[in-house]
Amino acid sequence: MTEADLPDIATLDISSSRTAEGWVAWNRDNYLEHGFGLWVVETHEGGFVGDCGLTMQEVEGEWLVEAGWHVRAPLRRQGYAAEAAAAVRETARVMGVEHLIAIIRPDNLASQGVARRIGMVLEREVHKNGGPALVFAVDLER
Repeated sequence: MTEADLPDIATLDISSSRTAEGWVAWNRDNYLEHGFGLWVVETHEGGFVGDCGLTMQEVEGEWLVEAGWHVRAPLRRQGYAAEAAAAVRETARVMGVEHLIAIIRPDNLASQGVARRIGMVLEREVHKNGGPALVFAVDLER
């Protein structure tokens, strides 16, 4: 993800206080610090779909590897998030991540469905970023 992606990133509902510029900068910092971050997701024709990847997230004082995804509103419910999340789950497994999470708002039923499709189950409910959040998780085999 680079500055060239800013116009596309700005079309995502990233439910964050970050601007598109801040989102790209945060992602670049993730790669520098952790060796992973978000990928741009595109159609086979090169159309921008969204982003998906791995980030470190703090949950109740513990830092965990999270699989995260965002899909542009007009392209939701077409399987893009599930396909990208499955690839990210496999990448995490190959990297040796033992416990993978996804932090999802209780009203985001579509993302909860994506988490379940990639084998995650509801682990706990927490307070995160000013509101309730569900933590879905899966233990990965090496």
